[in-house]
Amino acid sequence: MKFSIQNKIKRYIYSLICLLVILFQSNSKIIYALPIENHQSVMAIEQLRLKVPSKFKEVWLNAENQVWEPWLSDQEGFLGRKIFWDKNKEEALILVNWKNRKLWKNIPTQEVHDIQKKFEAYVTNSLNVSENPFKLVYEGELERQL
Repeated sequence: MKFSIQNKIKRYIYSLICLLVILFQSNSKIIYALPIENHQSVMAIEQLRLKVPSKFKEVWLNAENQVWEPWLSDQEGFLGRKIFWDKNKEEALILVNWKNRKLWKNIPTQEVHDIQKKFEAYVTNSLNVSENPFKLVYEGELERQL
């Protein structure tokens, strides 16, 4: 009987240790993260990365300002954007701030494609090349955390 009680105590302690290990293994930061799909009214940040060779940087900036900036300024929910350029990687980072994800995602895809075609026409005409040298590396959005 004494042996049976000791086994039960050992199993209880072992179960308690396992439970504590499992509880402390969870990452509370992940638990409290705000999934972007559930927060359509929270500001959204669009992230774009492009290859921008040094020799074409000025043309790229002019095209951004002449084509994308006026179009973006007319979009409902557009709050502004920040443009960065990494000389070593020859890569641009564009962060576009939107009032919320819903307004951003409601922009018709065809309208975005039409503006991209205008951008590419501006670039190819300015550089006298047959195709746009500014290739998209990444597009996505930054998710707000608590």
